[in-house]
Amino acid sequence: MKAWIAVVMAAIVWVMSTSNAWALTQIKLSDLGYRECPPELSKGAVTAGGIPQSARCFIVYGKATNPTNKLIVNADIFGRIYDANDDPIIENRTRLGAIEEVPPGVSEFEFQVNVPDNQPLPLQLLQFKAAGFTGTVRR
Repeated sequence: MKAWIAVVMAAIVWVMSTSNAWALTQIKLSDLGYRECPPELSKGAVTAGGIPQSARCFIVYGKATNPTNKLIVNADIFGRIYDANDDPIIENRTRLGAIEEVPPGVSEFEFQVNVPDNQPLPLQLLQFKAAGFTGTVRR
């Protein structure tokens, strides 16, 4: 009987430790800002959608806080970006980018975004957050 209990307990511990490896982990994003892209990235920038139009390229940057002691991979960045008139930069989409790897603790991140030329600055970066996995996820 004791051996059977030991086997069951070992199985429970194994299932809990392996299932936890695939858990979605929330990542706090802070110290957000943006800067213009270097010329080599912004040359020929156009916005996505039905009608191509010229755009300005910006790098959005900040700090990501991984609360675990494990490497987080495939972290999706969510948020909203508005122009100076409170008009959305990217409509109907809150996934803005990704962070390939987020080590434990605080680290820096950045991603590129194209903004139509006719939208006035400054940009407003709102409701930013990220979530990723502590194991490799196929995309």
